Amino acid sequence: MTAPARRDRARRRIVARLSADGARSIGYAAILALLVVSYWLCASQRSTDPNPIAFLLILVTVAVVFRVTDTRAFVQHIAWAVLSVAGLATIVATLLGAEGHTLDVVLSAASMVALLIAPAVIIGHQATRRGLNLEALLAAITAYVLVGLFFAFVLNLLSQLSATPTFDATDGDSLANQVFFSFTTLTTTGYGNLVPVSTGAQTIAVSEAITGQFFLITAVARIMRGATGPTTARDALRTPKETP
Repeated sequence: MTAPARRDRARRRIVARLSADGARSIGYAAILALLVVSYWLCASQRSTDPNPIAFLLILVTVAVVFRVTDTRAFVQHIAWAVLSVAGLATIVATLLGAEGHTLDVVLSAASMVALLIAPAVIIGHQATRRGLNLEALLAAITAYVLVGLFFAFVLNLLSQLSATPTFDATDGDSLANQVFFSFTTLTTTGYGNLVPVSTGAQTIAVSEAITGQFFLITAVARIMRGATGPTTARDALRTPKETP
């Protein structure tokens, strides 16, 4: 193959890659928009009962994550089937007015599992990629928010299963307080207005604080690794013979 032909083929590959990166960036932006709405619904919940609409949005978010990260087709099909069944069951239960402690536990546990799978898929996908771009930054932010919501539902499930209050607060336990505490702990802000009182809640808080620090370290490492990759179209178009 001649040098011009190799350059033309490389150029076509780069155009295709940039188009795919742009599509994934839009996908991550859509995921963040879904998470903002989910966060708002959870932060508005003044009881420990999970919000069914927020759960449905979380299911949609996970489905979009599988699509954006180009997960294998058969894995996507299985995931979408499971998510569809869970979503349909939630809609039917909501329309029938179903309520009770058992339903709250199921919704909380299912939300926790979904919010654990989503960031794991994103991190696994980004670990195989190089280059610092908008997609990488949006992916890191998305995974970070998902981790914060995951720990909020870990606390929520604990409150559903335990008779001991989660926090030493005058307004009592609520999903709103659990979400707020989760993100202040993840970022190690710690305002001190919410203090976990049970051993389980304290263990979760310590685990989340460590996870938050570890996440930031790995995210910075990912950005620095990407910054050492090709940064210009000319660099990317170089053939092995042209590379110094």
